[in-house]
Amino acid sequence: MNVNEPCLGTELKCQEIPISFPPQHQFQQPGLEYLMVPRPLFDNPEYIGTGKLKDKVAIITGGDSGIGRAVAVAFAKEGADIVIVYLNEHQDAVETREAVNRLGRRALLLPVDLRCEDTPAHIVNSTLQAFGRIDILINNAGVQFVLPSLLEISLQQLRTTFEVNIIAMFNLTKAVLPYLRRGSSIVNTTSVNAYIGREDLIGYSSTKGAIVSFTRAMANNLATQGIRVNAVAPGPIWTPLNAATQPPEAIRTLGSDVPMKRAGQPYELAPVYVLLASGDGSYITGQTIHVNGGQMVTT
Repeated sequence: MNVNEPCLGTELKCQEIPISFPPQHQFQQPGLEYLMVPRPLFDNPEYIGTGKLKDKVAIITGGDSGIGRAVAVAFAKEGADIVIVYLNEHQDAVETREAVNRLGRRALLLPVDLRCEDTPAHIVNSTLQAFGRIDILINNAGVQFVLPSLLEISLQQLRTTFEVNIIAMFNLTKAVLPYLRRGSSIVNTTSVNAYIGREDLIGYSSTKGAIVSFTRAMANNLATQGIRVNAVAPGPIWTPLNAATQPPEAIRTLGSDVPMKRAGQPYELAPVYVLLASGDGSYITGQTIHVNGGQMVTT
């Protein structure tokens, strides 16, 4: 396995950044981080929080692993308590909770299916019961089906992709909105594929494009209320979703086609979510920030 400097940690342990990966494939979405080789790097030990989110409460969907885990850890460093919404990846979720707890913050685990009609109310009620407030919503959960042709995409696969990636986002945002206040923030995870339209991710790319438009419309809708809505568009990132959906041989060269010639690590996105969730981003709304190793996109 080739590596690049600098030396950064999966947590607080020193490890190098991989630029290639051994072929591997998991057989369920959204994937299990604890099975990945090597493990994704979710924490930069050189990142020192300064209280930007002190005593805020953040709901993070897909918060058990990957980008969601990195965001949870960075938010905890900034003083936030975290609600980790996930499907059924219990071991990953417990590891994330432990990482948040070691930083002196609380984490609530909520295993749910975001497609269920009563899930948004359950998330909101559980959050209010545990923490009494909601300040930040990170809509990050997602699924994808890698298929070479539209002819191979089943109606069920398409429905699942839309239900998880955009309809669930719409419903959870709607449920959370009455409890947000001036200064609150919503950050949605879209993808570089919303802009480049990857040929073997037709359904996924379509939902990620919808997220960009949803973000812009909600930002305009909520601007007068002082609630900001933005998005982050990752490029190729070493997360369980890729290990669970990409062909094994594609894993070997993940990210090699971007100008930086490697996949990104989850910790490399986390500061952008901090910016958009905190007062540092007070004049940013309706925007999509690209973290993609240099891929050129037309916005």
